[in-house]
Amino acid sequence: NACSVMKAEFINHVWTYDFIEDATEDARKLKFLTVLDEHTRESPAIETGRSITSKDVISVLEYLFAVRGTPRFIRSDNGPEFIANAIKKWLVESKVGTLYIEPGSPWENGYIESFHARLRDELLNREQFFSVKEAKVLVENWRLEYNHQRPHSSLNYMTPAAFAATCIASASATPSPQQYTIENVDNSLIIAGT
Repeated sequence: NACSVMKAEFINHVWTYDFIEDATEDARKLKFLTVLDEHTRESPAIETGRSITSKDVISVLEYLFAVRGTPRFIRSDNGPEFIANAIKKWLVESKVGTLYIEPGSPWENGYIESFHARLRDELLNREQFFSVKEAKVLVENWRLEYNHQRPHSSLNYMTPAAFAATCIASASATPSPQQYTIENVDNSLIIAGT
């Protein structure tokens, strides 16, 4: 398969992240931060809230980097949450390059746009959310189903999670990624302000 011939340096090569919005039944805004691995098509997180700040974005990414490893690049638009000085500084410190798309060019971020189309068609347009908590539960259930139960033709009809597992297995003979210790995880949480 595609992962078994990949070199380890390309595993987790590019992630992409963006926002999509909806509302609860009382017309109050809901905001979703979606994160997607462009190679495996796996979504490691969808953060849900009334508002999501750059500090919240850092917290989500910091957790994902600690448990899944650090991507080489992260793709996004030029929204204020993604170009905030705090995020740019944190990504530099994390040794993650940024790939910003041109303003008004969503096709340059096609993986996340396709993911958003599915999320919108299959969940957001079909559900009426009564609270943030309900939205979090339903979105997380949808994300898990997307990752673990949905074969993708671009992944040779494997689910994103199964395809990602083959990538991990094929990289096992290569050097290990940075090991997270209590000291460097604690320090990173202090830097992010959580």
